[in-house]
Amino acid sequence: MAGNWNVNIVVVGCGIAGIAAAHRLIKSGFTNVRILEATGRSGGRVKTGRLGDKIIEIGANWIHGPSEENPVFCLARQYELLDPDALTPENQAFDPEGHHPWVSNFFSSSGRKINVEDVYPAQELFAELLSECSEFQNHQGEPCASAGDFIRSEVRQRAAEKWKDIDSATRSLRLCVISSMLKRECCVNGAHSMGELGLGAFGQYKILPGLDCTFPGGYEGLITNLMSELPDGLVSYNRPVRCVHWSNTEEKLNSVTVECEDGERITADHVILTVPLGYLKKHHSSLFQPPLPLHKLHSIQRLGFGTNNKIFVEFDEPWWDGDCDAIQLVWEDEDALVDQVPDVHRSWIKKLFGFTVLKPTERYGHLVCGWIAGHESEHMETLSEQEVTHAVTQLIRRFTGNPSIAPRRILRSQWFHDPWTNGSYSHLALGCSEQDLKNMMEPLPLNGSKAQPLQVLFAGEATHLCYFSTVHGALLTGWREADRLISHYSCNPSERLTSKL
Repeated sequence: MAGNWNVNIVVVGCGIAGIAAAHRLIKSGFTNVRILEATGRSGGRVKTGRLGDKIIEIGANWIHGPSEENPVFCLARQYELLDPDALTPENQAFDPEGHHPWVSNFFSSSGRKINVEDVYPAQELFAELLSECSEFQNHQGEPCASAGDFIRSEVRQRAAEKWKDIDSATRSLRLCVISSMLKRECCVNGAHSMGELGLGAFGQYKILPGLDCTFPGGYEGLITNLMSELPDGLVSYNRPVRCVHWSNTEEKLNSVTVECEDGERITADHVILTVPLGYLKKHHSSLFQPPLPLHKLHSIQRLGFGTNNKIFVEFDEPWWDGDCDAIQLVWEDEDALVDQVPDVHRSWIKKLFGFTVLKPTERYGHLVCGWIAGHESEHMETLSEQEVTHAVTQLIRRFTGNPSIAPRRILRSQWFHDPWTNGSYSHLALGCSEQDLKNMMEPLPLNGSKAQPLQVLFAGEATHLCYFSTVHGALLTGWREADRLISHYSCNPSERLTSKL
């Protein structure tokens, strides 16, 4: 695409969406592309760290649905970043709606290990109801406003019928297991409570085939490989953007000016904005001049953006079974189907539903990752590492019944207090629909304006119609917005020559 040298494009944010957009544009012949990144690193919410000599993921953890349809999987395979097991046809063909091969250990708050047979009916019922939550999409007349209300209501009805002949202690335990699974689902969705998730839009998220896999050398390997294919000096680090000045009229010649916090003003034909929804929620009023159109602003406010944090805990010896992949904690006083705690300050640790076991042991030793979402997770971020270690130690001692267990060390993420993310990822909250996601991705100025088109384009996980909250969703949106510009200049070759820059 010769001649695109005089089209000036600024990408705001060097996460996977921003990198993908720049990568695509440069490969298509656009040479005047620049990325502005607020922090000192690339990757955004893809963030690999270390605990001693162990590689851990502070941010994105899995390739969700590692199969041919997933561009993250295809790139990871191309760059040889995956274990051989993840590349097998069997792994790619795995049906995520079917029986998950993960082995779980269940522990109760009275300090005993629970037989899986005792809780299997609860797991089965919960999976059934989650699947049913997805069936209300685009249908009028869903029975409840939220996924949480629907699950609670149906559990009570169906448990009363299905489990009427079992003893009350077992029935109560199964309901407590469902509370734990509700908390787990809060982590999956990045929400404080399942009551915040709209039932009508719950099925908007699409699951790709394939058994979720990880990067043995760290997710940032993907970022490093993509960045190595971009020209040197393309990214300006530690360069936060204060305001994007765009035009709704045809009077201005140079349509977009990006004003940086350090006072630099960069004039561009197009800006691709890839900042997280959490940042947009907090800063939209100062980030755009003129302000965003109302329907776009309302969608930013309506869509959900919550916190899901990790607490990595390392031990000298395992207290879980050798074949265990996940540990689930069941509080025996939670048969009322709860997914939030009454007093965040005093009992935040009850929101931590359990741990995943990092495997293989030869690579990670005895290392587990605890998961905690919502306001309890945000409170956890404010505590000292010593306080978090104490709370986690007491929790594990209580659930195992072993008063001498002591972690070697812990490390936690703190995504809510990261000023550039203000949380983890997006979900469709109460009252949201597919239209909100369409509004999120709509470029400025709006169709029909006489001003220069495609001044501000929007990418990032919260702008994907069905893969929001994922790395592959974010990557695809970067490509989508790059393709929008490539298509614009393919269809309007004269635009290249009339650029005022």
